[in-house]
Amino acid sequence: MQNNNSKPKIGTLSEKSLHAGIKKHLTQPGDQVEVPHSGFVIDIVRNQQFIEIQTGNFTAMKRKLKKLLPHHPIQLVYPLIVRRWIVRQTATGETIKRRKSPLHGRPHDIFRELVYIPHFLDHPNLTITLLLIDEEQILRDDGQGSWRRRGWSLHDRQLLTIHEQIHLHRLPAYRRFLPDSLPSPFTTKDLSTTLKCRRDLAQKIAYTLKKAELIAHTGKQGRANLYTIMI
Repeated sequence: MQNNNSKPKIGTLSEKSLHAGIKKHLTQPGDQVEVPHSGFVIDIVRNQQFIEIQTGNFTAMKRKLKKLLPHHPIQLVYPLIVRRWIVRQTATGETIKRRKSPLHGRPHDIFRELVYIPHFLDHPNLTITLLLIDEEQILRDDGQGSWRRRGWSLHDRQLLTIHEQIHLHRLPAYRRFLPDSLPSPFTTKDLSTTLKCRRDLAQKIAYTLKKAELIAHTGKQGRANLYTIMI
């Protein structure tokens, strides 16, 4: 693989514990880590495959995918939180209390991020891997956090357990998010009811899969759009 001398955009100095823990879990003997390439830093290089770990918003991945996918197979790894423990600490890091969050993530939550990259989902060089995990979130009472957290800042996220991996490659793999019990055609309300998810998430799923051309807009039911599965 030919590297260039462009300045990397991401480095290990800013890497958080969750990202580092996932990278450690995924790395195999012979892999290269933190490899500069085309102005980016690739988390793991395995032969010609690039493995990218994204713990935040997929918006940041659009430019990288556009530039690298034509030339390299990319596995984009994203952790979905099944269970979370919240640890509250003083500003100096002394633990005050630890509690379990009511959060329970499910695989279709990935569409909160896929909505940013629908045109890449059927690319032959892209595999998206969902890691269903438990994590520990560390909050510190340092007055630097948002008003929503009343000044508590998110200090770190740590990997506790990996329960399952789900690999999504090409459009037929995304058919799993459209249950057989869906009516045909269906509305986003039908999808929300069937998946037992919020309506806004069902709308993101429909938007993403329509842009990816797995489903098509085929009419109206009152003011609601009707969709038909194409694959």
